[in-house]
Parts: sequence; C-alpha cells; structure tokens
Amino acid sequence: MIEVRRVDDGGALSFEVVVREGKGETRHRVTMSEVKSQQLTAGKHTPERCIEAAFRFLLEREPKESILARFDISVVSHYFPEFEHELPRYLARF
Repeated sequence: MIEVRRVDDGGALSFEVVVREGKGETRHRVTMSEVKSQQLTAGKHTPERCIEAAFRFLLEREPKESILARFDISVVSHYFPEFEHELPRYLARF
C-alpha cells in the first residue's frame, strides 16, 4: 500500500509517503515543483496521484528499502531514464 500525504513545506510541493508491504514499511519525503507536476501529468492528475504513480513505477524496479528517504521527483529520471515516458501508463492504472 502506498499512502501519500501532502505537507506544507513552503515553496515546492512536498509529500510524506509511506510504503507498506508485508510486515514492513518505509517512509519518504518527496518534493516536486508545480511546473514538474504539470509536465508529468499534463494537468490531468493531482500531484498526489502523480507521486503515487511514481512510487508504483519505482516499486516495480526496486524494493521499498532501496528508494531514497528524501528526494525530488526530478531525480527519478537520473536513475531510470524511461521514467517520464512510462509514467502516463502508471497514472492510467488507477
């Protein structure tokens, strides 16, 4: 289960994300600019939905424990160049 909660950090959009699988959970702090949110979702999805879709993408490629504890969504493409191309498929899933 992926739980995304928006938090007020001033400035960029900021989210607390909890990933629960089996008996364990991990916690993450993710930031994303408004511009990046619009770019990734074409304005069709909420920032929260975008973050959840990004975590679904990540979890298909690595265990939750390998996901950085703090990061900006823009760094995902550095690790996974296909991220921005694949994200619309994850947004359409739910």
